[in-house]
Amino acid sequence: MNGLSTVFILVGLFLLGGVYSFWKQKIPKSVIVLMAIASAMCLVAGVMRLEVWN
Repeated sequence: MNGLSTVFILVGLFLLGGVYSFWKQKIPKSVIVLMAIASAMCLVAGVMRLEVWN
């Protein structure tokens, strides 16, 4: 596990927490969907960069 994959995973989890927080605050759905997509992309990028796939 290198540094960049760790950063991607942490940013993805941070954004996922933001999605949950925005959902509880009743923020418009378009913002929540955009943040959820960004979170999913960060998490997938972090997982794909892990060394176990090589």
